[in-house]
Amino acid sequence: MWLSVALVFVVVVIFILKYVLSGSGPNPFEKDTREPLKKMVLDKKEKNKVLKQGFVASKVPDNLDAIIIGSGIGGLGLGVLLAKVGKKVLILEQHDRAGGCCHTFTEKGFEFDVGIHYIGDLLEHKPFRCMLDQLTNGQLQWEPLENPFDQVVLGPPENRRCYPIYSGRNRFPDELKKCFPGEEKAIDEYMRLVKKAGRGIWFLALLKQCPVPIAKLLVYTGLVKHLSFFFKMAPRSLTEVVNELTENKDLRAVFSYIFGTYGNMPKEASFSMHSLLVTHYLNGAWYPKGGASEIAYHMIPIIEKAGGAVLVRAPVNRILFNAAKEACGVSVMKGQEEIHIHAPMVISNAGIFNTYQKLLPKELQAMPAIQKQLGMMKNGEGGLSVFLGLNGTKEELGLKADNYWIFTENNFDELVENYLNGNREESAKNVPLLFVASPSAKDPTWEERSPGKSTLSLVSFASYKWFEEWKDDKVTNRGADYKELKQIFINSVLEVVMGVFPKITRDKIEYVDCGTPITNTHYIGAPKGEIYGADHGIARFSPELSATVRPQTPLKNLYLTGQDVFLCGFAGGLAGALTCGSAILNRNLHLDAISLAKKRKFQSDKCKNE
Repeated sequence: MWLSVALVFVVVVIFILKYVLSGSGPNPFEKDTREPLKKMVLDKKEKNKVLKQGFVASKVPDNLDAIIIGSGIGGLGLGVLLAKVGKKVLILEQHDRAGGCCHTFTEKGFEFDVGIHYIGDLLEHKPFRCMLDQLTNGQLQWEPLENPFDQVVLGPPENRRCYPIYSGRNRFPDELKKCFPGEEKAIDEYMRLVKKAGRGIWFLALLKQCPVPIAKLLVYTGLVKHLSFFFKMAPRSLTEVVNELTENKDLRAVFSYIFGTYGNMPKEASFSMHSLLVTHYLNGAWYPKGGASEIAYHMIPIIEKAGGAVLVRAPVNRILFNAAKEACGVSVMKGQEEIHIHAPMVISNAGIFNTYQKLLPKELQAMPAIQKQLGMMKNGEGGLSVFLGLNGTKEELGLKADNYWIFTENNFDELVENYLNGNREESAKNVPLLFVASPSAKDPTWEERSPGKSTLSLVSFASYKWFEEWKDDKVTNRGADYKELKQIFINSVLEVVMGVFPKITRDKIEYVDCGTPITNTHYIGAPKGEIYGADHGIARFSPELSATVRPQTPLKNLYLTGQDVFLCGFAGGLAGALTCGSAILNRNLHLDAISLAKKRKFQSDKCKNE
């Protein structure tokens, strides 16, 4: 019997390796496409000529190869990958500017980013950096954050404890040991577990790329948990794991603090998902020089060069299908008129819920295979954002290129649960967790662009149901009660910020506004105001779900890209684009990016030694 099992195991592994390592399609990473660095464009009007190209039928290119719905990083990234192999792609964005959560907006002279706060894993020789360089032809520049890049603040004002989080594979644990003497064993074991789980992420990509029968065999035989430590640890909650490591409640909190970057409280979070975020920042954290809009600004011209276009104010109201139930185009609303655009392939970066529940005809929504995927996922938690425009430089206001994670205490599960399940007015007065970042302090071009001014972005969770009664009101006129509730949230978080940053006082505030879950629905199309797409709790990382929700949908010529295909966030959305591109081009683009990174490193090392 065991001989038979071993034989099956070997055959499966050989088949997987053959499938993963082979590929007949064109390779967008075949050569290094970086160009000499051009002068940075700081003029907003010039940038808007690229980022705000409004939709009209005459701008739609002829003979399209693909239509992508949504210009977030999952859509733009895939568009560039296809453009680099000669595909003519049209990206349609419902908002008035391209970029999704990578866009910026300006109010009263202050520019705010909405979703890019810091990105990890961007050392020169890393595959992720190599991939981003290729997707922007080397024009997107990255500025490193301070070290420590995060500050974890625990406790009420009278008993605040601040723990710095350093990057560096050795420095990160070494600094923790200085803060928590006697906990060396727990810290070492935590590091061992997060590194081992993080390294196993490749198996998630494999489940989404290998043939469905092989994926099912790996899942239902349980082989996946033997082959991947990522999936072995995925069913275990973050709370469960860290509670086994130490009795020190502050250390448990510091182990868990970054759960806000994927949106699940520790008792509902998969330890494997958490591990990915911890390892993502082990080598440092960066911010795009010139602000988040630089990302889309340098990607769109590559799509245009291949004959494609990225058009905004282009709300897709349905996907078109032929008689054989094959996707063949989209319908865009232009005022009261429907404009049909046809292409042999439609790719949605609008999220699984928008795609399946809003853009498909009713009879296709009802397909068992579609309903199965919808039944496996749920909406993520809503997000709350407060934007502060401040009078003063970063030096005058005591701001640095780092982030603060501020919690009223160290019992995260209880804090979040009580907050989200509480009375909305009471919860608004007592926001228990807050992420604080200063985009202006992170960007070296800021002082030239906005001298004497600074910005803060404040982020927390908020329940969609708290704001749902106003969801159908006009976005600029949701009434006095809505404004009053927003103001309660604003006052609450301002008290927290001014308590931690004593140089920030009310007289320094020139602009303040609050984005709620229904704001997210309006501007980024999030059905329940979520900022990370579908929920990233433990169920999201079941092997069955991972193998079932893949770029190829049950409908021919319709694909999914972005966060819901792979993982949340900037890196996760790009991984979704790579996975979708792999399915379309019939080759493993993850390995192609790694291969090019190795070539670049080899050439760089060779030059240094000559």
